[in-house]
Amino acid sequence: LQRPVAAHREVAHVEVGPCPVASDAPFTLRCRLRTQRGAFCTPLMARDGERVATPMRWGLVPHWARDPAIGRRLVNARAEGVFEKPSFRQAIRRRRCLLPASGFYEWQATRDGKQPWYVSPRGALPFAMAGMFEAWRASEDDEWQLSCCIVTTAANALMAPIHDRMPVMIAPQDWGRWLARETLEREAIEPMLVGADPATMQAWPVARAVNRASAEGDRLIEPLPASPD
Repeated sequence: LQRPVAAHREVAHVEVGPCPVASDAPFTLRCRLRTQRGAFCTPLMARDGERVATPMRWGLVPHWARDPAIGRRLVNARAEGVFEKPSFRQAIRRRRCLLPASGFYEWQATRDGKQPWYVSPRGALPFAMAGMFEAWRASEDDEWQLSCCIVTTAANALMAPIHDRMPVMIAPQDWGRWLARETLEREAIEPMLVGADPATMQAWPVARAVNRASAEGDRLIEPLPASPD
C-alpha cells in the first residue's frame, strides 16, 4: 500500500466487510492493484466490537504533529523500536489495524539495476499486515483525519535474498488480539511482531513496468519468462 524508498513499496489493496473483531473468518476481497504513498487505503480496525474497513491516508501522522507532511516519512515502522519511538509508541499500544493484501512488491538490487518481485501468500487467505493508525487535525475546528503505516521486521528465509526487511504478518488466530483495543501491554503485543513462515509465501520476479506509477493491471504480477540457459 505504498511507494516508499524502503521495504515493500506497493501492495495489492483489498477491502473487507464488517465482522466480529475476534473472528478469523476469511476476508471478502475487492482488489485494487496499486496504492501509493500519500493516497488512501482501507485498513481494518476495531469499532464497537466489530472488525470494520476504514479509509485512511497512507503515511502515519502522529496526533501531536504540527505538519501532516511528516506522514510522507512514516510509511513504515520498524518493529525493533516501535515501543520506544515517539511517533509510534502510543499507536502500537492503542491504535493497531490490519492491512489485508493479496500481495506486495519488493525490489532486489542486481548488477543490472533493481529487479521488482511480487510476493503473495500460498493458499486462499490474503496477507494481513500489521499496521498502526492515528487521528490528526490541524485545529479544534477541523475534522479528524486518519492515517496509517505498516510495521516491518527482519526478512525471513524467502525474502532475505530479495530484501532485508518485510512486513509483519499477523496470523489468522491473532487477528482478534491484534485489533483488540484493550490489549495494551508490550508483553502481549510484541510476540506477534514476527516475520511470516516462509512456507506460507511465494515470490517471483515481474516486469519493470511496475516501476511506473501510472501502470495498472494483472500483467504487473505475471512472472517473467524463464531466461534461456
